[in-house]
Amino acid sequence: MAVPSLEEEIRQFCSTYALRLNTDLGQHFLVDAEVLQTIVEAPEIRPEDSIVEIGPGIGVLTKELLARAAKVTAIELDDRLIPLLETYVKDDPKLTVIQGNALRVPMPEEPYKIVANIPYHITSPLLRHVFLESAVHPDSLTLLIQKEVAEKICDTEHAGLLTILVGLFGTPEMLITVPPEAFLPPPKVHSAVLHIECFRKPLADDATLKKVFSLTKIAFSQKRKMLRGTLGRQPGGAEALQKVGIDAWRRPETLTVKEWVALARSLKE
Repeated sequence: MAVPSLEEEIRQFCSTYALRLNTDLGQHFLVDAEVLQTIVEAPEIRPEDSIVEIGPGIGVLTKELLARAAKVTAIELDDRLIPLLETYVKDDPKLTVIQGNALRVPMPEEPYKIVANIPYHITSPLLRHVFLESAVHPDSLTLLIQKEVAEKICDTEHAGLLTILVGLFGTPEMLITVPPEAFLPPPKVHSAVLHIECFRKPLADDATLKKVFSLTKIAFSQKRKMLRGTLGRQPGGAEALQKVGIDAWRRPETLTVKEWVALARSLKE
């Protein structure tokens, strides 16, 4: 008897339990085995590792993570899916399931890695949650997200707010593009696997980080304006730009993360 493919297995499981997915919650199950393999290999999971998974669904990715890690904490908003998740992974004792909103659930206080196929609409708030609101930052994040967002995060030549946020805490890399047919049901957009290898410490202290975000909020509120028309009009702004050697005629998307840090430190002095 032929072994069913991952897609056939998931379709059969959903049919058996009469499961209807709620796409408003971003429920699109990954059914491509090759993409699944890329996701679980990217973070180089060790047997002693603790993994946080967000939006596990019925546990397609969870099962692979449990085979590699010491502990998996799965955070699931939809309480309908939790018994199905536990059924699919066969009540593995290494699994802890938390029912709740991942944007409000505290991250672990011990070292951990995040590996997840997340609802695309929470990408930005999730990154802010783990980097700015959590006492302990992850060692790495491997996320299946919207391709357009992954490209923006990695685009250092035309940096946006997410580029800067991620660049302060780690190095992002887009590993592969994922077509809609890799999911059940297919989303309306292409996706990508993004891996962020986090620094041991952020590039700046908390006070400087706060100043960076204050400056970027001002500068990007009028993105097409040159810095002289935004930051240059702030108290000490023109002097700070000159002091750190940043041309006031540049636009905010051209600045590197290190330039934002230097500018923030200059204005703190």
